Amino acid sequence: MMFTIGSSEDVIAETIARYRDQHPAAPGAQIAAIRERIVAHLDEVVSEYDVQDWMLEDDPGDGHVRAAVCDGGFDMLVACDKKLLCEREKRALPYEPIHPDQFFVLVDDSAPAAVRRVTSEQAAYFVKKDGEVDLPQALRDANCPEFAERIAEHLRAMM
Repeated sequence: MMFTIGSSEDVIAETIARYRDQHPAAPGAQIAAIRERIVAHLDEVVSEYDVQDWMLEDDPGDGHVRAAVCDGGFDMLVACDKKLLCEREKRALPYEPIHPDQFFVLVDDSAPAAVRRVTSEQAAYFVKKDGEVDLPQALRDANCPEFAERIAEHLRAMM
């Protein structure tokens, strides 16, 4: 296995809360199903961690994220949050903060055949669902421009 994916109960709860904020009329069963799908795709869910003082310095609201990464023994923290991504400049960390774009490029470097297979599956899914698809544009819109170019290359190679 190239990597394992983990999260914390707090991060899952925040994700569900953001979804609920955007979809206030969503039925409870839909919310429960989303949580179940998230957890089903994780290798580990960290529920026990201690927030240390340094973890609260830059953004107290993210202290639980830092604590879960440290106590969960994770090597990387995949995040878009600029404060989380820049904190290595301030202090030595037991993990590497990395932007999703960089992470997915590393995945493509390590397992291009797997990325190509998933790209093919995603393209087929969205064409069936929406009638058309522009995976690279969706990735650019998600602030993953380098990975978007990788996906465009895979799509060209599949033609």
